[in-house]
Amino acid sequence: MTRTWFITGTSSGFGRLLTERLLARGDRVAATLRRPEALDDLRAEHGDRLRTARLDVTDTAQVGQVVADAFADLGEIDVIVNNAGYGVFASVEEATDEQIRRVIDTNLLGSIHVIRAALPHLRAQGHGRILQVSTAGGQTTYPGFAYYHASKWGIEGFCETAAQEIAPFGIALTIVEPGATPTGFGTALDTAPPMPEYAATPAGEIRQALTDGTFVLPNAPEKIAQAMIDLVDSGAAPLRLPLGSDTYHDVRADLMARLTEHDGQRDAALSVVSDETEAP
Repeated sequence: MTRTWFITGTSSGFGRLLTERLLARGDRVAATLRRPEALDDLRAEHGDRLRTARLDVTDTAQVGQVVADAFADLGEIDVIVNNAGYGVFASVEEATDEQIRRVIDTNLLGSIHVIRAALPHLRAQGHGRILQVSTAGGQTTYPGFAYYHASKWGIEGFCETAAQEIAPFGIALTIVEPGATPTGFGTALDTAPPMPEYAATPAGEIRQALTDGTFVLPNAPEKIAQAMIDLVDSGAAPLRLPLGSDTYHDVRADLMARLTEHDGQRDAALSVVSDETEAP
């Protein structure tokens, strides 16, 4: 069964890998990116099964127009993949206002705009899948990535809510959480001038690991792209799809620690229940 996919951020990384694999197996792809010429080689090979459009997901009006045009040209679109992203590495004091604004505008607001633009079309056709590419850092945290985490934790909260709202319309949403992977994301991270005060802190240690190449990237990008395709093919629709050894172990450890801490505050939580309410 061939499908039609709409994918953002297809110039490199998971977006490019997904586009290559889907076209190779005969699917149609509406690929969006800042520089459409980056996919000229795939267009030459696959012809009109690849539709490209220039898109900056931080431009709300452009998002709406590009999504509407894709549905108008292609008819039904089966899968929306929100993949476009921007990464910034800096301690909370080091990041600039511009960097903070860009990571929120791209990863959080940009993803929200794409979903909002697609939903009327998906509702009208009565089916569809949304894959929201997040990260292990949408459920756990690492020093130096506070603003990246803010955007990813934000989009995960949005998607959890949206998934409940759109399920009655036959639309499923899955948050995909890849771990650290050699996709070029690390080398493309935006950074800020380091403050010497943070050199001997966890943030400084991670900065050094990124600089000298010792930061561990345990996962295979091709396998992650294929796992996303396999999920859609299977028909399964979990709310989250953790991908990677670091994602699985780090997120699990963080969830267990949070639950332990949460349970430790049970008495305090219930102590503020009003006298007129029977505490569970």
